[in-house]
Amino acid sequence: MPSGRPPRSDAKSAPRPAVPDEAAGPEVLPELRLTRFLPYRLSVLANTVSHTLAKLYEKRFGITIPEWRIIAVLGGGETLSAGEIAQRTAMDKVQVSRAISRMLESALILRESGTSDRRKALLTLTPKALAIYAEIVPLALAYESDLTGALSDEEAAMLDRLLTKLQSRADQLAPGPAGRPAGEEPAGEEEE
Repeated sequence: MPSGRPPRSDAKSAPRPAVPDEAAGPEVLPELRLTRFLPYRLSVLANTVSHTLAKLYEKRFGITIPEWRIIAVLGGGETLSAGEIAQRTAMDKVQVSRAISRMLESALILRESGTSDRRKALLTLTPKALAIYAEIVPLALAYESDLTGALSDEEAAMLDRLLTKLQSRADQLAPGPAGRPAGEEPAGEEEE
């Protein structure tokens, strides 16, 4: 939904001709400065943070980033399916499936059939994984504190609000089942 104001961008853009004129040469496109492009910057930041944290627990505990994410999401004592884990961690199902296989082999998780749906396997952490969780959480929280130490309390609160707003908007724009943004109806179909 347009907000009524033009999108904000630090990118330089040249006017685009309405109809390309073959005699005038190629169409002039807006310039994209990747280092100022928000999706790129968020991705680089997320990767930097993830890989820094991974170094903390990969050597010490022998687990990967996907395995840590599964431990983190199940660490509160929840029992979830692989699909629910994929949804909560924003990892794809193949990545989750591979991590679960390794974790089953390493005795980090237990898989049980669901009570209402026997086809749905539910996953929980083993005592071994809970011990890893208990050791990693203080390291992760200390890293978060060091990282956000660059911000004032007001800036940290604002960042939290802004990230929440951006995540909500990204969820709205994420493709639905047929490749359309979530909530967008196919052409010719109206909501009742």
